[in-house]
Amino acid sequence: MTNGDGSGLRARTRRAVRAELAATAIGLFVERGFDDTTVDDIAAAAGVSRRSFFRYFPSKEDAVFGDAEDVAGRVADAVTARPAGEPPWECLRAVLHDWREPIRAAHPDPALLRLIETTPALRARLHVKREQMRERIAAALLARGGLDAFTADLLTGAAGAALDAANRAWLRSDGALDHAELLDRAFTALRPQS
Repeated sequence: MTNGDGSGLRARTRRAVRAELAATAIGLFVERGFDDTTVDDIAAAAGVSRRSFFRYFPSKEDAVFGDAEDVAGRVADAVTARPAGEPPWECLRAVLHDWREPIRAAHPDPALLRLIETTPALRARLHVKREQMRERIAAALLARGGLDAFTADLLTGAAGAALDAANRAWLRSDGALDHAELLDRAFTALRPQS
């Protein structure tokens, strides 16, 4: 029996298997390289069939970015839930500050981030996933009212650029710099002038 919210046993089991497959794939990608790791390698290491892998992920790239849609939806929901009178930029800043750890936790290892940055197929998939996320967040920002579509897109793109800059600085420091402080610096530098 399910609760209707995705917390039933079957849904939890599916999420656990998906997470295990993703962790196995990522471990192999970091160890061997993305291009040198096949779906068959991942399936064998995880103890499943190739067909089972494709039940959870449409491609090996998706094993790296599999939960991006869920995160995008939850971040958009967080934008919607912010106080109505809050300025849009401060709304985005607060939401990304609250979500910086879950977003970063999806790729906590600097080695994985370097792999994404240096692998054309992963960089391309990252770009697509980020655009999908930005579209959902911009729509949520627009739905709050008081903005036109252009400004919602612009602010959401700037917030994404702030997050990207913080991530790159964090990566260059091998994770030694405080990610929250980097994100705060980036948002401060890009704050729209009244």
